[in-house]
Amino acid sequence: MIQRHFSIALVGLILGLLLVLQFRTANQQEPAVPGDRAHELTVELKALTTERAGLESVARDLEGKLARARLGYVQAEETIKAQIREAAVLAGMTRVAGPGVRVIITSRTGATPPGAIFAVRDEDLLKLVNELRAAEAEALSINGQRLISTSAIRLAGSHINVNLQRITPPYEILAIGDPIALRNSLEIKGGLVETMRDWGMDVTIETQNRIVIPPFKRPLVYDYTEPVAEASH
Repeated sequence: MIQRHFSIALVGLILGLLLVLQFRTANQQEPAVPGDRAHELTVELKALTTERAGLESVARDLEGKLARARLGYVQAEETIKAQIREAAVLAGMTRVAGPGVRVIITSRTGATPPGAIFAVRDEDLLKLVNELRAAEAEALSINGQRLISTSAIRLAGSHINVNLQRITPPYEILAIGDPIALRNSLEIKGGLVETMRDWGMDVTIETQNRIVIPPFKRPLVYDYTEPVAEASH
């Protein structure tokens, strides 16, 4: 009898403990999110996901533009450098090399007519230079003096000046261009070189595969000239 009462009491105690445990567990659980709130959060999440994808696309686009801008800067820099190099060549401010002709002119005696003496004059050198320019010589020098648009070949007393520097015979003219065209322009029948030889001057013309011409060494000064912007149409 005592054992039966004890079993009932034990079962009752266990049931009571289970009820207390269930009550505490229920109290510790977080309240469930209402359905409306869950829907709002889902919509917000989708909106944020879409916005993030858009920002990532914008970032990629900006990175691409930045890369193209950097590449464009490098290309622009190289273009400017190339233009500077080309301008320096055209202005005669840099050493150049290429095929062309070498012309040596000296005076001599005992020429035709007999006993005549014809000294090489500044105008003879100028005529030779003009003939070579007409034959499209790209670069010229006389006795190491580079000829540019402002170069002067003139008589100064008993000697000839080029770029205000005295030169002495023999006179060496170097010209870069088509060697055959340059030589033919000077040796044309009845032309300048034939006349100079008839007047008693020795003129030797050599075609060469490589001629080196030094740069113009004097400073370029323009006191009265200034660039003018092109008028817009």
